[in-house]
Amino acid sequence: MAKRKLLLTFPNNLIDQPITYHLVKDYDLELNILRARVTPKEEGRLIVELKGKKEKLKLGEEFLKGLGVKVEPLALDVAFFEDRCTQCTACSGVCRSGAITVDRKKMKIVFEKDKCIACELCVTMCPFRAVEITF
Repeated sequence: MAKRKLLLTFPNNLIDQPITYHLVKDYDLELNILRARVTPKEEGRLIVELKGKKEKLKLGEEFLKGLGVKVEPLALDVAFFEDRCTQCTACSGVCRSGAITVDRKKMKIVFEKDKCIACELCVTMCPFRAVEITF
């Protein structure tokens, strides 16, 4: 199974269409919406993680592009620098995805990159710049 994180930008004429439904139903893709901003009569943006067979992923991306959806690989990522971390736990309090947690037995920050949705809340909270956006 292949996996891709994508930024999808929908033109306003596609906002009310069941596009993600077709990715699941017609292309047998697992779809996880990591972040969404969709406003009626405006542009819609989704950050999604698609999982499935390589061929199906490619066909699904071609389907999206054919409809006029702008498809871009997710260019940003979050990096955790353990050597800068003072274990203040400020970042764990704002992490909605559960990517940053506190191991209570060790009283230590745990960063699980695969759970991160790149919302950037932790970046603004960390006074020691132990969490940064990378491109």
